[in-house]
Amino acid sequence: MSDKDNEDVEREDERKHDAGVEENQDSDDGVVSEEEIKRVMAQFDKGSNTRHFVGVPKIIVRWICVAFALFMILINIGRIDFFGLFQINLLLPPQAHLSAFVGLVVFFTFALFPASRKNNVKVNHIPWYDVLLGLVGTACFMYHAFNFDAIIRRGMTFTQMEFIIAIIGIVILFIACHRVLGTPLMVVVGVFILYFHFGWIIPGPFGHPGRSWEFIFTRLFYGVENGLLGIPTRVASSFIFVFLIFGAFLEKTGIGQFFIDLANGIAGRAAGGPAKAAVIVSALEGMISGSSVANTVASGSFTIPLMKRLGYNKNFAGAVEAAASTGGQLVPPILGAAAFLMAEITGIPYTQIALAALIPAILYFACVFASVHFEAKKMGMKPMPADEIPKVGRLIAQKSHLMLGIVAVIVFLSMGYTPTRSAMLAILVSIAVSMFRKDTRLTPKSFFDALETGARNTIGIGVACAMAGLLVGVVTISGLGIVFQDVMLSVANYIGNETLRLLVVLFFTMLASLILGMGVPTTAKYVIMATVTAPILVRMGVPVLVAHMFVFYFGTDADITPPVGLASYAAAAISRGSPLMTSVIATRLAIAAYIVPYIFVFNPQILFIDATAFDITKIIITGMVGIIGVASALSGYLYGPMQWWHRIVTLAGGLLLINPSWPTVISGVVLVAGVVLLQKARPVSPRMA
Repeated sequence: MSDKDNEDVEREDERKHDAGVEENQDSDDGVVSEEEIKRVMAQFDKGSNTRHFVGVPKIIVRWICVAFALFMILINIGRIDFFGLFQINLLLPPQAHLSAFVGLVVFFTFALFPASRKNNVKVNHIPWYDVLLGLVGTACFMYHAFNFDAIIRRGMTFTQMEFIIAIIGIVILFIACHRVLGTPLMVVVGVFILYFHFGWIIPGPFGHPGRSWEFIFTRLFYGVENGLLGIPTRVASSFIFVFLIFGAFLEKTGIGQFFIDLANGIAGRAAGGPAKAAVIVSALEGMISGSSVANTVASGSFTIPLMKRLGYNKNFAGAVEAAASTGGQLVPPILGAAAFLMAEITGIPYTQIALAALIPAILYFACVFASVHFEAKKMGMKPMPADEIPKVGRLIAQKSHLMLGIVAVIVFLSMGYTPTRSAMLAILVSIAVSMFRKDTRLTPKSFFDALETGARNTIGIGVACAMAGLLVGVVTISGLGIVFQDVMLSVANYIGNETLRLLVVLFFTMLASLILGMGVPTTAKYVIMATVTAPILVRMGVPVLVAHMFVFYFGTDADITPPVGLASYAAAAISRGSPLMTSVIATRLAIAAYIVPYIFVFNPQILFIDATAFDITKIIITGMVGIIGVASALSGYLYGPMQWWHRIVTLAGGLLLINPSWPTVISGVVLVAGVVLLQKARPVSPRMA
């Protein structure tokens, strides 16, 4: 596509953008206004479209959220020992714990989230039907919490009233899902439930006798192992909840601004400094945000206007932020919320999962950083103004103590503590270290603000995991997962070559992850793929951790992949660029995220599986060089603009280097080194590119 065509596309998209979205007014200091941040979040993250409360109602909502957070913290602690004098046992049976959690999440959904943005105009207003839905939905789940013992003694047989309660509870959960997460997940789970009932009309291997509505709703509602109270909900109410509280406390200490200042101090003096700073800060903030869209808006509200002000194209500025923010969910030690689900589903310790994610995350951000560098060189971008670049030494001296909370998580996890206990202790560490300086010190107000924020952030995750539990229940009880795996493997067996057979299955798994991930939260799409497609890879001989990391990566990639990459759309709303062009550029910048998963299928050593120190060193060196080669080829710039055949040779060499086997490494070195020598010896005129 020519530059003129690109400009035409941008103008047309901007015209449509202006027709439906009010203009983004950047302040003089390059920061988007708080009102604009809220508008963008509400538009692209339904979990941010909450009701407006002021005065006494606002105070009531605040303290109810705080009470919810404290309740969940206490039941996750379980037992409090007062210096050996006496104990308070707060442990609840899993049925009561999980039902109460989902019931409270449903209550908060209807209390805080309007039916649509159009209905969110009145202050201090909750419609009567939302009050009714919230109370009835909560009552359904609380019925199970208080009567689970009687249901178990009856051998999981149910009365007619319990069947009705199950129907009402699941229907209200669907409505809550639409409120806080949108339509896609609701439709996916609804289709699976319909399949569960109408299996007898489906021809071929996917057909089955079907089940009665009574069987479906009661098993999915009351079942703890295979139903909405299954593994996803259990993880959401424990690991994920506590880490969301931990992230909220980190934010209240001011660590987000520290990350921004540190990134600007490190990269500000380099060519294209603002874009490189955006990559660094998004990687750091992504560790604690758990949401691609939230990370994009939080850091992008500062970095995107700054990039535009210093000359970056608006689509490229938005793409840099979207790609970097999405990759933040892949950065250990915390990763995204889906990593906790992975630990629970696979039985692999969370510390091993976090370690396995290290090298792929390094390669991902090396690719984005290199792409930004080559683009800056190609465009002749200048560094940030010297007076806007913070002093790194002073920053570290004043605020590096805020990182001790994250360090504490790593230490406690490595000591063998559970993720829940590690996060609890890290919260205490974060509170303690915040006291070192007056400007980072947590006050009583910010302490309770953190609890309120953590409770609010739990709502969307809780609903998503409950819906994912319904889907897992259908797939498991109906046998759909086994049937789907058998069909995929039988089709793959028609391909004679074993490597080609695996590549075909990997390709279709990637497509399924990207398609199902459109508009669906990372946690839910990971559960879908971990239940349906990851077992196929395992049956083909792929190690369990590798199979689950493969679907985890591509589920995350869906947030930037066109045509519906929500992180790219949020970035475009801030930059006022083209959402489609922003998605396309973000995909190019983050190309490593689409390549590396294939690499660790064929070379599990990249995930520290059966790897020696020499293997790890070789993987990092060759992978970094390969990623830089791929980035330069896609950017069309190395030491100068590249001819078309230089780009093809460099791309091939870079891809070969990412695969750490010796034959491909040697071939890749020859190809990349050849182009480097040609570029250094004979600089290419811009007209030759």
